[in-house]
Amino acid sequence: MNPKDDALDELVGYEVADRWGDDQDVHVHGVARLGETPSPFGGKRHPDPCALVIFGVTGDLAHRKLMPALYDLGCHGVLPFGTTIVGYGRQELRDDEFRALLQSSIDDHYGSESVDGSLCERILMTPRYVQGQFDDPSGYARLAAVLEDLDAAGTRGNRMFYLATPPSQFGVIVDQLGASGLARKGAFDGASAGDGPAAGWTRVVIEKPFGRDLATAQELNRTIAAAFDERQVYRIDHYLAKETAQNLLVLRFANGIFEPVWNRQFVDHVQITAAETLGVEHRGPYFEEAGALRDMIQPHLMQLFTLVAMEPPVSFDADAVREEKLKVLRAVRPMPPDRVERFAVRGQYVQGMVGGEEVRAYHGEDRVAPDSHTETYAALKLLVDSWRWQGVPFYLRTGKRLAERVTEIAIRFKRPPVTMFRDAAAGGGLAPNALVLRVQPDEGFSLRIESKMPGHGNHLQPVDMAYSYGTTLHELPFSAYETVLVDAMEGDMALFNRGDQVEQAWRIMEPVLRAWQTAPERGIPIYEAGSWGPEAADALIARDGHSWRRP
Repeated sequence: MNPKDDALDELVGYEVADRWGDDQDVHVHGVARLGETPSPFGGKRHPDPCALVIFGVTGDLAHRKLMPALYDLGCHGVLPFGTTIVGYGRQELRDDEFRALLQSSIDDHYGSESVDGSLCERILMTPRYVQGQFDDPSGYARLAAVLEDLDAAGTRGNRMFYLATPPSQFGVIVDQLGASGLARKGAFDGASAGDGPAAGWTRVVIEKPFGRDLATAQELNRTIAAAFDERQVYRIDHYLAKETAQNLLVLRFANGIFEPVWNRQFVDHVQITAAETLGVEHRGPYFEEAGALRDMIQPHLMQLFTLVAMEPPVSFDADAVREEKLKVLRAVRPMPPDRVERFAVRGQYVQGMVGGEEVRAYHGEDRVAPDSHTETYAALKLLVDSWRWQGVPFYLRTGKRLAERVTEIAIRFKRPPVTMFRDAAAGGGLAPNALVLRVQPDEGFSLRIESKMPGHGNHLQPVDMAYSYGTTLHELPFSAYETVLVDAMEGDMALFNRGDQVEQAWRIMEPVLRAWQTAPERGIPIYEAGSWGPEAADALIARDGHSWRRP
């Protein structure tokens, strides 16, 4: 079935079950004009049709995230006609079997009774599958032949390669894309492919983790640079695509009340938390290799940190924003190798109660070594040597099997210098003002202030001035994966990491990685599942006279 030009004007009704999961999406009944719909962010989004080539298409990421996101883009009317999904994997599949696999991903996510069948027909229109090993040149030759057919059929020479594979395969795939000519170095905007004529654009999207340390990240960057122009490379961090993370810059720079106090004179400290109640589940082998520091802090929390600490960019152009984020990373004070324990804490969960149910220890999880020293909790203290932030500590923490599931950024301001209300305040002291931006589960933000309690006398209590997307918007905007997919299709790099940013973040992590790698025989601090982490983490922040928030 080939797309018809007049189908652009077709109205497609859709009905998607309400949901509130990891990506905080809520879609409601509505009507979308397929191919031309107002964006949830305002204005219209018009990505070019392309061949979306997914390496590792039979894996977990494609099943749980990518295919549901593509279906949602179709619901929003954003996925352009002519876009064709091409799978590359090691399994042997016919095209019809591949189509059924993609359909099952959508059905499993939403429930088959909630899925719009006619819409799926359009999204899954004639998908193609190429079988091959990731290091097999003949497989890439077959892929090239399929892409040439699709160029003539409507993808206009536009190609997006999505690496949804284990990280060990990133360099292998990039090497083969370069050697086969599929990378088309320089074809970043459709203007040209190298020295040849206009031939559409080529982009590569690379999942995290990007390297295991500084050396491997640098090696991967060199491999990529040999095959692609930097303007073709989209290093994904779906946390930056979450609505609250994007809204942070608007809160800072579009409101006159925040930016004047966003500095060392008024901010006492900053806490960035990503807490999960879940354990490692089926990801035991991956987590054994990664750990909490590599899995969450280096790729995700460091990016949120840069959004909080960066200087105002000259514009919201991708390069301008990413340049300011890089400056922040370069200003982070290096951790003394002989005193890492004063700046970094790790932990591992043992048996405990979560949500009223007893859960097993990390050592008891599937495919986890019984003597593993992998951290399931990590906390860091960062200091930024800049005019704006000198002396203000930034605390980052993440953990599995903690008391609550929450990701938030909390900016705590200094207490007022005059304590005339000390006796009137609840608990005998004024609580510090705090601006809290909730990334998940219910996206929004709140400002905690002191207020007089109604009635006779001067009695104070802290109150929250709160805003929640879920209770005030008729329809939430795109999920994180929807956003990064459509941004990559449009060539918008603002939410993607540049190579030098990734390397600088690894430089900050290097002393911690070395210290933890050289001292496994001393054991690892433990914490009970369902708690807020190890006691060593409380001591880390208590040394500065602070305490962790308990959301």
